Amino acid sequence: MDRSLRLTYIGHASVLIKMEGLRILTDPLLRNRVSLLRRFPLPIDPANYQDIDAVLISHLHIDHLDLPSLQQLGRGTHFFLPEGAGKFLAELGFENLHLMKIGDTRALGPITIRSTFAKHRNWRYPLGPVADPMGFILSGQRQIYFTGDTDLFSEMADLAQDLDIALLPVWGWGPTISKGHLDPNRAAQALTLLNPRVAIPIHWGTILPLGLGWMKPNFLSRPPIEFARLAAKLAPAVNVRIVPPGDTMTYEGENFDVDE
Repeated sequence: MDRSLRLTYIGHASVLIKMEGLRILTDPLLRNRVSLLRRFPLPIDPANYQDIDAVLISHLHIDHLDLPSLQQLGRGTHFFLPEGAGKFLAELGFENLHLMKIGDTRALGPITIRSTFAKHRNWRYPLGPVADPMGFILSGQRQIYFTGDTDLFSEMADLAQDLDIALLPVWGWGPTISKGHLDPNRAAQALTLLNPRVAIPIHWGTILPLGLGWMKPNFLSRPPIEFARLAAKLAPAVNVRIVPPGDTMTYEGENFDVDE
């Protein structure tokens, strides 16, 4: 059986995972503008969100649970999400909602999906529902950890053994970053707890507030580079691969490459 993985970094926290013959999408943000945020600079290739088998939704903030983006995927798509979000989406007509508490497991064909703790705010601005934020570990022939939005927490050391890939956020969407998120330093520290074979920085390079584009802000491009520099010091055994937005990484154990 083909043991390779293909991961396409769509941008922000959205990653297309091709695993065990399935297409899984994390926290879809597929529009060029969401509230006061806009995508910079390129649109998304629609091929990256067609024929999706399942969607992982880590929490309810508008840049991670974007209703128009979910509607583009089709209401029959399988959604794995925090329990507190179920009524909110069901009332909007979404079906196949797999509601999870922290530590729950669900089967998706040959893949096991396990929800994990995430240290992040649990409410949807301004008056939306409340639900525990979470990450997800996908286990099949390979094992992938998608953190969602989270700060560093010591229990990361106990989340998974023999982890192939960690998808780690390294920034937010503006010139500063608040508590409840990983920055390059805390993400590098997380590697010492997780010990994955490969780390891919996400949550950078694509979303910024309106009006900041003319400044050519370095917070769009600097965080993954700084993360790689710090990771080389703190966790030198981990191979950090920076996948530019829109590009794909193919992983076959010891052999992997980034395809533009």
